[in-house]
Amino acid sequence: MKAKHPKRIAVLGSTGSIGKNTLKIAAMYPDKFKVLSIAARSSINLLEAQIRAFKPKVAAVFDEEAAKKLRKKNLCVEILSGNEGVIRAATLKDADMVVSAIVGSAGLMPTFEAIRAGKDIALATKEALVMAGEIVMAEARKKGVKIIPVDSEHSAIFQCINGRDTEEIQKIILTASGGAFLRKDVSELKKVTPEDALKHPNWSMGRKITIDSATLMNKGLEVIEAHYLFNLPLKKIDVVIHPQSIVHSMVEFVDGSILAQMSEPDMRGPICYALSYPARLKKVLKPLRMPEIKELTFEKPDIKKFPCLGLAYDALREGGTMPAVLNAANEVAVEAFLNKRIPFTKVYYVVARLMEKHRPLKYGSINEVIEISNLAKVKAEEIVRSC
Repeated sequence: MKAKHPKRIAVLGSTGSIGKNTLKIAAMYPDKFKVLSIAARSSINLLEAQIRAFKPKVAAVFDEEAAKKLRKKNLCVEILSGNEGVIRAATLKDADMVVSAIVGSAGLMPTFEAIRAGKDIALATKEALVMAGEIVMAEARKKGVKIIPVDSEHSAIFQCINGRDTEEIQKIILTASGGAFLRKDVSELKKVTPEDALKHPNWSMGRKITIDSATLMNKGLEVIEAHYLFNLPLKKIDVVIHPQSIVHSMVEFVDGSILAQMSEPDMRGPICYALSYPARLKKVLKPLRMPEIKELTFEKPDIKKFPCLGLAYDALREGGTMPAVLNAANEVAVEAFLNKRIPFTKVYYVVARLMEKHRPLKYGSINEVIEISNLAKVKAEEIVRSC
């Protein structure tokens, strides 16, 4: 019998946290995975090292100037640039799966085009579903494409549901660590710095997602993502704070039983499961030693301390373009906080203020969503400047 070829993967966002861990897994299992293309925003030094290590067919960079510098290095690989170049890297004919790990709204179009091209998706770019969940999921169903979540919480839900009928599900319970400021008083949050917020207690993640974890906006975006990914109404999606980050999420069934997925907080677990699904590969994670776990605790999120979570619920209830506006405003506000232009507590203010001004519309295409998102970013920047 002829041996099956390794799964050929495109890695979008290869220089970010998820992308780097994806490539580590590919290096661990060269007989299982072949890196066909990689794409990044502008980190050409790391991208060059990845090209030399994995010898992809294509490499793409959003930034044209960065692409020009990379082309001068004679790497014996086709270097593409701009959004079009990233889309081409995502839609190569021979690719079996696309790892969508581009941070923020920039990941929407490449992910959507990969789905249109019939590629299975390992989805870490939650913004694709937050911004345009109805269109993205409809296209996936049309093309018969699998969307397998990479976020640890959604991966946990995916594993616990394991093909069960959604009618058996009472609710899903997304866990949140609480981020860097879980035990701080609300009065202390006005003075925290980006450096403080970037000290996540459990996970090693990119800058933007770490700030989102500190505001709990990340969990709000995950609620919206879960709504579309698992086709569940908002009333069936709960969030609990779980500081130990051992239980990654849970599913409660109609008979009252709950299934939980547990592991060390290491993104290689959900990434590898998405890549190898339905198989499981050996020696990916350090096994849990249950007697060594001193406690597993759970508590309700404090909406007064973390009001961004409430904004996400509001956006999903409003529907239409409101989640895309929420996401756009948050991207601008987080960037402003990281650049020390606004204090931490103003992240909520910027998002809330823009949502107050926006009247949600129904959208019919990805281009409409992107246009509204871009306009929302301009308006959010105006609010930042007024702070």
